Amino acid sequence: MQIFDVQSDHVIKSAVATGRTTYQDAIEKFVPLIDRFDEQRKLQRPKFYERLKGDIVDGCIMPPITLAFVHDDVQSIDTVEKALQFLNENIQEGYILDGMQRLNTLKAASEYDNFCATRPIYMNVIIASKYDLLLYRMITLNNGQRPMTVRHQVEMLTGNLLKKLLADQALKSIDIISEKDTQLTSPRGAFKLSDISAAYLAFLTDSAHNQNARFIEEKLDEILVGKVMASGAIESDVSFQDIISEVDRFSTQPPARDWLRNENNLIGFTLGYKVNHMNVKQLTPEEFSELSDDFDRAFTAINPSKVNVGKFRRELSLEFIKIAHEKPTLEALTEMFFDLTAA
Repeated sequence: MQIFDVQSDHVIKSAVATGRTTYQDAIEKFVPLIDRFDEQRKLQRPKFYERLKGDIVDGCIMPPITLAFVHDDVQSIDTVEKALQFLNENIQEGYILDGMQRLNTLKAASEYDNFCATRPIYMNVIIASKYDLLLYRMITLNNGQRPMTVRHQVEMLTGNLLKKLLADQALKSIDIISEKDTQLTSPRGAFKLSDISAAYLAFLTDSAHNQNARFIEEKLDEILVGKVMASGAIESDVSFQDIISEVDRFSTQPPARDWLRNENNLIGFTLGYKVNHMNVKQLTPEEFSELSDDFDRAFTAINPSKVNVGKFRRELSLEFIKIAHEKPTLEALTEMFFDLTAA
């Protein structure tokens, strides 16, 4: 591998390197990274990729592949030599942010007799300090492409973030299971991966409402991309990993864990914590558990026949987290909920 240049991306606060390697090296080192995603985008437009496969064998130059990494000390990677050293030492920890289909096609083309393994393949390398920044760039890279939706991209990177947290034993009080896992067994009190992904999408879009049956999926996807790009998520001092860690801390208390396991509550908690994290961090799990119990008791005062319960639960849990550090009484919460839903 060679690295030509290293620059700082001031938008996602990341180191960005450009370089190249050979087809053979890419097959050995980059192709295995595709399998780091739990859910893979199936090969699309087979006729197009069949043609690309033939073009590769005939000697075309493909558009660059984009590799991505998460690293705590991004600022230290400021020279070509350091970037190359980082890449060589950490390649197995990378992700393919753009170019999965091309790498799949390259692997298939390598089986042809006249395939030239020494041909060059160019690459961009993004080294970010947190997953949120990678996901922002992933969404902007893939915007306009189909069939991978924003929701699918969020689900993929959520799975990988959680796998890392579990591998690092950073989560001690919660279990997170995928839909596939629930077909076999469902641990009592476990969080659903789909609910965590919905909370992550709320975090990125700064919006509690990201599902709308009035829009077809393609139009909804355009709306979500717009929300992500306008939300300022990349400027936030809080990462989604911070939020999951706080959910884990509060979940030492079963009532708090059960409250947070509700998808609508979790979305509200995510957005509320994003703006009030300094104060929420001061609450003990016992205090939060009592407050969440009061929330549910106050919520029962709402007439479910007159409101969209899921919508209001998301909105009220957001407002609840904004003031949770004030330790409002049950009566104060009930009055606040009445005022917010009266209109």
